[in-house]
Amino acid sequence: MSIIKVEDLAFVRFQVPDLAEMRKFLEDFGLNCAEREGRIYARGTDGAPFLHVSQKGESRFIGLGFRARSRADLDLLARHEGVPVQPADTPGGGYLIRLTDPDGHLVDVLAEQSFNPAEPLAPQAPFNSLGERRRLSVPVRIDPAPSHVRRLGHAMIMVGDYAMSSAWYRERLGLIPSDQVEVEPNVPIGAFMRMDKGDIPTDHHTLAMVASPGRPGFGHAAFEVDGFDDLMKGHSYLKERNREHAWGVGRHKLGSQIFDYWRDPWGNELEHWTDGDVYTAADPMGVGTIDDLLGTLWGPRHPALTGGH
Repeated sequence: MSIIKVEDLAFVRFQVPDLAEMRKFLEDFGLNCAEREGRIYARGTDGAPFLHVSQKGESRFIGLGFRARSRADLDLLARHEGVPVQPADTPGGGYLIRLTDPDGHLVDVLAEQSFNPAEPLAPQAPFNSLGERRRLSVPVRIDPAPSHVRRLGHAMIMVGDYAMSSAWYRERLGLIPSDQVEVEPNVPIGAFMRMDKGDIPTDHHTLAMVASPGRPGFGHAAFEVDGFDDLMKGHSYLKERNREHAWGVGRHKLGSQIFDYWRDPWGNELEHWTDGDVYTAADPMGVGTIDDLLGTLWGPRHPALTGGH
């Protein structure tokens, strides 16, 4: 049994030496940015007050934020961990507790944030398949622009001790495994974990982790966009601005989402994605291999499998 069951991943937090340059990248990526008290807060269109935060300093990944279902859950976790509940000094306000995971990354858990109204979803053009012609006498027209980032879907972290980190996040935040990655039968080195929302479907993974003994850190953060055309529009936009491409476009094996990875000016990977798997809490755990983790259903395999970086 977990102490609480979180409602969502709230944000990723970084430290970078140049906030103006980070803001330019994030806006090219499709996020809306605002500066407050020396930090850059970036949001999508889902109404969440922010999804990505940057503060000034030597480049490093600081940590993650999760959203608790209620203040009562936040109080329960705070009592268990022996930490205070404090007012959040970030956009959206509310309350938070601050934890430290086994690798020293900050993990904020928030409750009672104020959301902005969500922006309407962009209309999706009907698709003409061989079996069904639905787009009649209407050409496709797409203006050059960044992708429409809707929300933060998941983050991947590299951990020093997979068993310890997996237990830490599952016991405190109620995450459950969708797929476990094994190097050989019953020898796990990572997992894709989702939120436990009972019968309500949720993303295949909210947090993924892979063992990296001696080198824990940030893997990537993934932001859902308005669809395949929107993802490809963002790909072209970033490419035209000479941003550094990392991997894609392709479709993952574990999670099934269509993906496209880019690096910010300090090498942190951010992913655009669309069309991922969803599960309820009752769905059983799957088991995958390293090839399942890094391979694709279509598109390029991960650079680590092809001699890249």
